Amino acid sequence: MYWIITKFFITAGIIVFISEVVKRSDKLGSLIASLPTVTILAMIWMFVENTDKSKISNHAYYTFWYVVPTLPMFLIFPYLYNRFSFFASLGICVIVTFVCFILTAVIAKYFGVDLF
Repeated sequence: MYWIITKFFITAGIIVFISEVVKRSDKLGSLIASLPTVTILAMIWMFVENTDKSKISNHAYYTFWYVVPTLPMFLIFPYLYNRFSFFASLGICVIVTFVCFILTAVIAKYFGVDLF
């Protein structure tokens, strides 16, 4: 139980750290946030817990494919947010990301990558 609490506080601390850096520097905060921090932490936690190498490798591999459909969101959000409320913009981005995910899964399947 202590291990789960430790993982929780370290992971949460990094997110809080990033949000505090963003307050001081948009660019530096965005750079730190763009790093695959969550994935790296997840892989570290899996490694420390002696997870099978294939599980960790698959996690990294599929994370790549799941990141691809999220990229358009970062381009359209600033445009939408200048025209709509924060939550409306975010909601539209979620829908766009979902559609992009489906398209990515269909295209990836054509190349032999099964995301479903």
